[in-house]
Amino acid sequence: MKAATKSNQEPEPSKAELEAEFRADDKDLCNAATKIQASFRGHQARKATQPETVEKTQEELDKEDIEKIDLADPDLNKAATKIQASFRGHKVRKDVPN
Repeated sequence: MKAATKSNQEPEPSKAELEAEFRADDKDLCNAATKIQASFRGHQARKATQPETVEKTQEELDKEDIEKIDLADPDLNKAATKIQASFRGHKVRKDVPN
């Protein structure tokens, strides 16, 4: 399967567009982002502290990290729902002609 080319992708939003879309005072969105950042930083820390004698592929490491995620965690579900809702709103507002 080939990766999408730049011409098929939507252009990256500008910083001003992102700031207008996602307000810094939205506590739910900030908490969702913090939860994801903490999970990713934990992933990076675990990856950095593994012994170098055991070489694992990135795919194996990712699979292990995914298996460790507690999908029943209500905070994780709330964070995912908030991010999905924000993105869907962004997409709808972007697609509606002015």
